[in-house]
Amino acid sequence: MTFKAEDELRHSRNSKRSSSKRFELTTNDFDLKARIAWMYYVEGMTQEAIAERLEIKRLRILKILAQCREDGTVQIRINSQASDCVRLARELEETFGLSRAIVVPRPFEEEKLPEAIGIATGTYLSEILTDGMSIGLGWGETLQRSLKAMTSRALRGCTVVSLLGALTKASAHNPSEFAWRFADLLGAECYFLAGPVYAPDEVTREGLFRHVGIKEVMERAHRLDIAVVSVGDLSSQTTIARYNLLPEVDLATLSDAGAVGDVLCHFINERGELLDHSVNRRVVAVHPGMIRGTPKLILASGGWRKVKVTMAAIRLLRPSVFITDESTAEEIIARHAMRST
Repeated sequence: MTFKAEDELRHSRNSKRSSSKRFELTTNDFDLKARIAWMYYVEGMTQEAIAERLEIKRLRILKILAQCREDGTVQIRINSQASDCVRLARELEETFGLSRAIVVPRPFEEEKLPEAIGIATGTYLSEILTDGMSIGLGWGETLQRSLKAMTSRALRGCTVVSLLGALTKASAHNPSEFAWRFADLLGAECYFLAGPVYAPDEVTREGLFRHVGIKEVMERAHRLDIAVVSVGDLSSQTTIARYNLLPEVDLATLSDAGAVGDVLCHFINERGELLDHSVNRRVVAVHPGMIRGTPKLILASGGWRKVKVTMAAIRLLRPSVFITDESTAEEIIARHAMRST
């Protein structure tokens, strides 16, 4: 897209200016640059409004806009793929009342999708985390990949709360280790649900939930500043299936009962309702409804297999931030439009 605007950021073209140190954008800032250009030039938002919406300093907005120009004559070209992602993000925000949507380009290889969404999630979290925050975390492949993009730095008074129980069998990439790895990057305290993610029966689960340590985790889940979760579908590629957390008979009865996938290992139907099923009564995890009022609730999910459960999770959780891929965003917007007509 090409467009011209009156130059509001006049810079002298003398030798002093050319020799001065320039503000440089990294490759990871490309989507942010495209987004700011879109909001400022296309939507006509002020720099102050953009800074407030994106939760970054106005000075950075100013510098990014300055770099979008060339020698005082404005002619900004936004890559068509990037602008599509920005457009889809804005549509998601308007459609579902999100404070922020982040849409990554569709990868050429489907298996790269968890990493693409994970890296976008880690980059976003690195931008917003500050001292004194309490962060609740789910787990799964997408969230695990976010660690690659996290900035390692010590934050004062931060706590991390694992919202799910653990796996009983470890592997090279144990998703239930996500919380403590995340906490280690921030030098934060970490609180765990010290039990298997699925108890063998309801009585055992009730006993575990009477444990003082698990009670503390549940209490902390009510006071989170940020919660980060993903979803799982019913395919053989989901974390629950790959780690054999549930027998096939349970997965079959869940599907028969109308399950489209899980949020925090609680299975939900297409309407975003928790199923009345024995599996949901055995899960050692924070109830999804408990985190719905979290000030910043981030849902990170994508892929064609997860469209139904992602839409259901949006209905259930009402997240403030949604991070997904281009194809999933298009499909969710199209399906929502069809249901609204």
